[in-house]
Amino acid sequence: MRPKIKIAVTGLNAIDNPGPGVAVIRGLLEAESFEASIIGLAYESLEPGIYMHNLVDKTYQIPYPSAGTDLLLERIEYINGIENLDVIIPNFDAELYSFIKLETRLKELGIHTFLPTLEQFEERLKINLPEFGEKYDINVPKSEAIYSVVDFRKIQDKYDWPVVVKGKYYDAGIAYNYEQVTTYFNKISAKWGLPIIIQEFSHGTEYNVTGVGDGNGNTISAVPMRKQYITDIGKAWGGIAITDEKLIELTHHFIRETKWRGGFELELMKNKDGSFYLLEINPRIPAWVYLAVGVGQNIPEIIVNLAMGINVEPIKEFKAGKMFIRYSWEMIVDLEEFEKISTTGEL
Repeated sequence: MRPKIKIAVTGLNAIDNPGPGVAVIRGLLEAESFEASIIGLAYESLEPGIYMHNLVDKTYQIPYPSAGTDLLLERIEYINGIENLDVIIPNFDAELYSFIKLETRLKELGIHTFLPTLEQFEERLKINLPEFGEKYDINVPKSEAIYSVVDFRKIQDKYDWPVVVKGKYYDAGIAYNYEQVTTYFNKISAKWGLPIIIQEFSHGTEYNVTGVGDGNGNTISAVPMRKQYITDIGKAWGGIAITDEKLIELTHHFIRETKWRGGFELELMKNKDGSFYLLEINPRIPAWVYLAVGVGQNIPEIIVNLAMGINVEPIKEFKAGKMFIRYSWEMIVDLEEFEKISTTGEL
């Protein structure tokens, strides 16, 4: 008999820039080592995962990260009083700080997590990426943080056009002139705040790696993917699992040197001479994680077992040459369900 584990999952917004939650849940429901019961944690009442009743048993709204850790803890205590949660898997960068800070308090409630340390979370921030690359001997593009468009004027001579304009958590745009820098600066900062990062544009082929580090320098899982189809906002809508020894070794190096704990995604660019440049590190499971499940490495299952204190042996094999292709479809939802989650915060 497989043990039954109740798991709360965030990131249910399966839109054109999807959160990882739905893909994570699909992996959890296919786990071989336990039977998962899924509790959704949503920020907005229109997150599609709320209404996917074949995947999510019940959903609760939780406060935005900007509300602070006290309100979040209060809400989780309420949810836990009803559901008796075993594990929480947060899937957004912006919420991770709160969950990392609450890790001890959650453990006291009997809720397990497996997240990066606060030091790991902060040193891989986009604003700190140049220092990160120097510290761990990893190639990274030149970048600087700015707090106003005027600041860009001061550093403009250091960069060739185009430049990449990035938010501190999400969003990015490629700017070919000063006016486009201004546009992206205003748009992204209005949504995610300051600073904005100006990054050297790297030419080449985009690759991503998702995996899990055990916190002791060991790679438990690593699956590389080459982007096959990219949306207008830079998201992978299709990709293929590949084997590349340089890429795998770079991932092992990253985990070994940082002693990374938890899931991650490395975003990289391979230039024409075959060198990889690290564009950013996402400290959580990515939205395309179901590709890893499909090629033999169930990363959500691994995260849950590690969170529960169960030893997991490193998985070194996967089926290269398999692709994922993302698609959209329409669900028909009763208005009563939307009204219930909107008014009571539960469905």
